[in-house]
Amino acid sequence: MTLDLTPDELLSTTRAVRKRLDLTRPVPRELIEQCVDLAVQAPTGRNRQRWHFLVVTEAAQRRAVADLFLRSLAAGGGQPLTEHDIRRMNHHPGSTERVFDGLRHLAANIHRVPAFVIPAVEGRTDRATVTEQAGTWGSILPAVWSFMLAARARGLGTVWTTAQGPYERELARVLSVPHDKVMLAAFVPLAFTLGTDFRPAPRVPREEVLHWDRW
Repeated sequence: MTLDLTPDELLSTTRAVRKRLDLTRPVPRELIEQCVDLAVQAPTGRNRQRWHFLVVTEAAQRRAVADLFLRSLAAGGGQPLTEHDIRRMNHHPGSTERVFDGLRHLAANIHRVPAFVIPAVEGRTDRATVTEQAGTWGSILPAVWSFMLAARARGLGTVWTTAQGPYERELARVLSVPHDKVMLAAFVPLAFTLGTDFRPAPRVPREEVLHWDRW
């Protein structure tokens, strides 16, 4: 059964859910399978279909994966923020503070999340050209977003994180992934949501991001 959402409502209310994940309710396998079936209808470069979805629900395995999530948060990293980044992050007062508050809540409860989804793609981009990067990432990102939309339609919440990054090799080892051939693209906690009434998020004005003919 899916929520009664129009396409526009689905696209504009699929939020990064951190504080409103139901940590007490298992996610049925068949719902996850339905989301994957829809995910792999996404476009893929040269029809290679190199995508994979690793779903972790077993208790001991979830604990091992959750520990790596926490180690990754402690490691930090990522590109330095520019003044332009900071201005946009604070364009709507309180929005970034709420994001980090949600992240702290997720970190404190990560061991209780009923399912983790780790999307992966065959082929590594560690030293790839821009063209190779675009082809590889363009063959997994649309599929993951489709998974997240399908999850939202079924009353499930997701949040795209890059927690796999700092410890990708260790996570690959835990998941028995051939790290030299497969890249772990994201780390997505998955659970039913507490309520389904999500709203569009405040964003910077269209005029700042829409360009016609030239930058």
